[in-house]
Amino acid sequence: MPAACDSVIEDIEDMVSSQDPLPNERQFARKNVVPRVRKRLQHKDTEDLQADSVIPGTQKIWMKTWGCSHNNSDGEYMAGQLAAYGYKMTENSSEADLWLLNSCTVKSPAEDHFRNSIKKAEEQNKKVVVAGCVPQAQPRMDYLKNLSIIGVQQIDRVVEVVEETIKGHSVRLLGQKKDNGKRLGGARLDLPKIRKNPLIEIISINTGCLNACTYCKTRHARGELASYPIDELVERSKQSFLEGVCEIWLTSEDTGAYGRDIGTDLPTLLWRLVEVIPEGAMLRLGMTNPPYILEHLEEMAKILNHPRVYSFLHVPVQSASDSVLMAMKREYCAADFRRVVDFLKEKVPGINIATDIICGFPGETDEDFKETLRLVEEYKFKSLFINQFYARPGTPAAKMEQVPAQEKKQRTKELSALFHSYTPYDRKVGERQQVLVTEESFDSNYYVAHNRFYEQVLVPKKPEFKGKMITVDIFEAGKYFMKGQPVDNAIVFTPSIVKPLDKGQVSGLKNEFPAVEEDGVKSKDAHSTSGILQTLWQWEDSRLKMVSIGLAILAFIIIYSMEKLG
Repeated sequence: MPAACDSVIEDIEDMVSSQDPLPNERQFARKNVVPRVRKRLQHKDTEDLQADSVIPGTQKIWMKTWGCSHNNSDGEYMAGQLAAYGYKMTENSSEADLWLLNSCTVKSPAEDHFRNSIKKAEEQNKKVVVAGCVPQAQPRMDYLKNLSIIGVQQIDRVVEVVEETIKGHSVRLLGQKKDNGKRLGGARLDLPKIRKNPLIEIISINTGCLNACTYCKTRHARGELASYPIDELVERSKQSFLEGVCEIWLTSEDTGAYGRDIGTDLPTLLWRLVEVIPEGAMLRLGMTNPPYILEHLEEMAKILNHPRVYSFLHVPVQSASDSVLMAMKREYCAADFRRVVDFLKEKVPGINIATDIICGFPGETDEDFKETLRLVEEYKFKSLFINQFYARPGTPAAKMEQVPAQEKKQRTKELSALFHSYTPYDRKVGERQQVLVTEESFDSNYYVAHNRFYEQVLVPKKPEFKGKMITVDIFEAGKYFMKGQPVDNAIVFTPSIVKPLDKGQVSGLKNEFPAVEEDGVKSKDAHSTSGILQTLWQWEDSRLKMVSIGLAILAFIIIYSMEKLG
């Protein structure tokens, strides 16, 4: 007889019907559980008994995310739901029972790291669930065989997939979210999440895009454009500020295309959002391709001048050669990009324009590459993301005649040398700036702040500065940063309207959770069945959680008996 762990379920709908509760509903429905004595099973395999004895919600989970801020937002949502259900998220991969690997398909190296992590997990006999763009775009890859997969629009069902994987099943959810046949932006925005940085909220405003770039694999995973309604995005922002967030990042595959599928546009959304941003808090706009921002230049310039919006925009050019842009199917020419940059530089003084360049795209000639060098020399971008071309399987560019590998490397090296030949922040030494402190530097020696142009400023690591808007004098500049000395007696402004959540704390939990203190329960229904259960379920030690289940059932039986007698 086959063991339970050998069974394969292609889709969890085979086990869960549409009438069954959602993961967040199940969290609060345990008060409805009625204990029953199970009949003793005869002639049952030992392996079946072991698989059936696993108690989901008591295991430790390690998660790794690669890629863009959209992917990071998805990872935060998955971690939040798992933690809210009772799983413990750990930063120690070796102690985890299950690895949740959230992948990126933009570049080959990122997919290589992802594949190597799967191999490492299997060598350590870890349960594995994969998510992100790689399995969504190519679920039939050999190295994904028999692994559970969470599609990019199915992250709200991560608890179900993890639960079944721990039991030994293989589950794959790759479907799209739809409402009356219309594709939605994805999972709900009000799901629980654990922010990587409690001060920063990453909000995906839409998924997919309207382009068909010949080198892009992400389109295969994220699909066509699907935008979230403005009201939902505004509510998510308001909820974030109620949890101590002081900086919001808007993200998507192309923020400039937002709303074209639902009859609105990006400026309309941004004007609504700035209405709810507290004084001193800031909004950072995500990447936008030139074609769609061209339609809204006047309005975008006004928004980027707003005191609660960073004067920063990420506009990828990819190449300054029109023939290369045509081969890429980028739907704009180099002159369009220049028009965007020139207009915004004129209307938004000091604006910081970041851009991307691909070196060695198929068919790129020496003269094509020189045009790109001239563009960088002309604008001297402060933020420049240089990428050597990698042919992604299944894309049209992979079938084109490739530039020799050595030539691609040489062009990447030459462009990098040009980028490092200038220091854009030298002229800012001596300036007095207001900066918002949100992060810690990689070397842990400084706090990282940003001025209104989203330029990085390192400040002394004093706890009272974290999450605050402070005034500094710039006294040193490097290639990627400035250093600021806090001004004595200057006002330290607190943009957060409440104390931020602790690192690792779950955001977005509903009021059904009772308040818990160190010395016991603080809740008007603390003695109810659900109150006892929820309090016990928040214990972090997995062994205590197993004991808590038994205590909760016992408490239910006692209360149920008292109610019957009463």
